[in-house]
Order: sequence, then structure tokens, then C-alpha cells
Amino acid sequence: MIDPRHSQLARNLTRYSTDLKEGERLLIDAFDVPDEIIVELIRAARELGAIPYVNLNHARVNREISLESTEEALRIQSQIELQRMKNMDAYIALRGSHNIFETSDVPAEQAQLVSQVMKPVLDWRVNKTKWCVLRWPTAAMAQQATMSSESFEDFFFKVCNLDYARMKKGSEALAILMRQTDQVEIKGPGTDLRFSIKDIGAVPCVGTHNIPDGEVFSCPVIDSVEGVLQYNAPTIYQGVSFDDIRLEFQKGKIVKATANNTARLNEILDSDQGARYIGEFALGFNPHIKEPMRDILFDEKIAGSFHFTPGQAYSEANNGNKSQIHWDMVCIQRPDHGGGEIRFDGKLIRKDGLFVTDDLVSLNPDKLIGN
Repeated sequence: MIDPRHSQLARNLTRYSTDLKEGERLLIDAFDVPDEIIVELIRAARELGAIPYVNLNHARVNREISLESTEEALRIQSQIELQRMKNMDAYIALRGSHNIFETSDVPAEQAQLVSQVMKPVLDWRVNKTKWCVLRWPTAAMAQQATMSSESFEDFFFKVCNLDYARMKKGSEALAILMRQTDQVEIKGPGTDLRFSIKDIGAVPCVGTHNIPDGEVFSCPVIDSVEGVLQYNAPTIYQGVSFDDIRLEFQKGKIVKATANNTARLNEILDSDQGARYIGEFALGFNPHIKEPMRDILFDEKIAGSFHFTPGQAYSEANNGNKSQIHWDMVCIQRPDHGGGEIRFDGKLIRKDGLFVTDDLVSLNPDKLIGN
């Protein structure tokens, strides 16, 4: 029996998130997810007259391929996948995970090789197609969130089937403000950070590219970042878990980085020249997401959070930084996580995780969830 929440999610992804049109080609990229949601996506796409294609992935198989693939083998795979992507108008990725640490034993240099060679596929998908990416609820994710399987599944569909249109007005007001801003100051426990976002631009994200969603992102002027940032949300990158990441900046560059796994952290930040510069600054405000669960598609949208991302900049808000990595690291500023303030050109915009100006208070949780 098809879960009606699956049907609703499939309709949201095809009608709202990717806005499929008749005759458009859709690639459904499925990673360890139930057949039922794939079937619902195929049906939802066909109802709109679109043409669905499916690519099935399995984490254990992908790990095995990654472990010993040569650069030549990866380049052939990249060419095949890039040609397929060039034939697509839209892309929906459903990413399940039975074991979030499945790739933890892939050597760092091998993981970097895979990322580097496959990057043209990612760039084409991000810049040339209508795309949306979401996780899928699994027992592993429920464990990450320290919730029962049933409770986590209810939480997942509440978050993913949120009426994202309610965020549009407030997020556009925030984007306009960020486009007009020069200097940003962020303060909190262990954090004293300053940078410019002048002439970079800002993009509201309300359910069209990531599910769950709820953020507005910009990017620092590449050499403007100064100070120190103490992240308080755990993170996983390249299959490795990190806690208590602390970064120090001078003239935009990360000059010191520490964490519970300082050696591996610096290995990743040394992947290439751009990895030690910031490619994204964003404010998160999804009202249903409150606590980190080591899944970045959820954690970067936490209500009252911001993320500050080493690596590749997005073309829509671009400071020119290029890198094979894009590592969203999250800091939560609600009082239960230590509080904090964000100022734009000296004006207080958000305090202890809540927006304080009249045009932005609609992004606070009580407004987004309220009747």
C-alpha cells in the first residue's frame, strides 16, 4: 500500500520544487530508498507529461568502486554520467543511508580523487538543470536524531511536506537586505567574526532545490573574512565525523583549524587552494528543525542557525572561490546553544536565533508554524 505522504511528497517535488513541464526529462537518482517512493515520483512526473529516468545507487557498492578506482576508470564514468546529465532538464535525488559511515575507510586521497574527477557532473547538474535533493528516512537517520523510527518518520514528513510558500515573503526581504549589506558581524560563544558580502548577491531557498529547506545564502568577499568561528553542531564529511570545529581566519583564509579530529580536518582543508577559503554564508530558519543530527541537508536549515562553508562558491552568489569541496559547517545561536548576535552594517538583525526587524520576523518559528 502506498503511503499518502509519499504521494504528497512526490507531487511537491515534481510540481513545486522542480516545476516539471510537459516533455521535460527528469533523472531520479535513488540511493538506498524504497521502490515505493521511486514509483510515486515516476507517476507524478508522467502526470505532468514529463519523461522520467531512474538511476539506482547502493552505498556499499559505491564504496567498493571508490576504494580502488583508478583516475582513468573514474574519468570514463564521469564522461558517461556527464553525457547523461546533459540530456536531462531536471534532477531529483533521493538519498537514503543504512550506515552514515559507509565510506569512512575510503582513504582521504582516494575520496579527493573521486570528488575531483566527478565534479563536472555536479557542476552541470547544479548550474544547468532544475534540481532538488533530499534525504530519505532510515533507521540510521533515526539513530542520528536519537528518535524512534516512527517518531523520526513523522518528523521527516512534517518537515519535508511543510508549506514552503509561507517562507517566500520573509526570505525575499532577507535576500534584499543581504544584497544591500556590506559588513557582517557575528558574535557568540567562541565566535568573533567579521566579513563583507558587498556586491555578492543573496539567494532565498524555500523548497526548490533542497528538501528540507529554509535558508537565504550569500558569500563573503573572498579575502574579507577575519576573526574566529566556533561551530557547535557536529558534522560528517567524506564519511568521517567531526565535533567542535574551530576556524581562525586572516585575509579570508583559514590559517588554523582544530576539532576532535584535527589531522583529518586539515587533510580535507588542504584538498586544494580554495578549500581554505569560504564559499557560502547562509542563515537557516526551518521552524521544525531544532537539533543537529549529523545530516547536513537538515542541519543547515536549523531554526536560529547559520552556516559558513569552506570550499566552492555557488554561481548565484559567487566570490570566485573554486574547490572540489563544499563543506557546510553549522553554528546554532538559540539560547539553548549559547546564543549569539548577527549584525548587518552595524544593525542588529538576529539575536539568540530570532529575527528582530519588522520585515523579517515572519521567518521566526512561531510565524512559520502558526495558523
